[in-house]
Amino acid sequence: MSGLRFTKDHEYLRLDGDTATIGISDYAQSQLGDIVFVDLPAVGKKVTKGSELAVIESVKAASEVYAPVSGEVIEVNAELGEKPALVNDDPLAEGWLVKLRVENAGESETLMDETAYAGFVKSL
Repeated sequence: MSGLRFTKDHEYLRLDGDTATIGISDYAQSQLGDIVFVDLPAVGKKVTKGSELAVIESVKAASEVYAPVSGEVIEVNAELGEKPALVNDDPLAEGWLVKLRVENAGESETLMDETAYAGFVKSL
């Protein structure tokens, strides 16, 4: 899990050069319950930090996923169309949602590292 950054809305970002892999945290998927549908953006969509990136529907509720950084969607996890439960099973690897080409890598510096995020979750 090294190198992950987290938002207070429970999204994670893994930066590799100018590409960010984005998904939801294990805590978030456990709070949502069984995920039944994931609405992903179109490749090529430009998003700004904090804007809606995707929607995850579970048996409990629908929840928006927000962009932790600004950028352009360069890939979506198409496998989630057939297997949305991958987000429950392995949210930090197989259950990723989108990959962005990051416009400003410095935006990720405002996100929590794993230790800070773990402390944040304990405070909830």
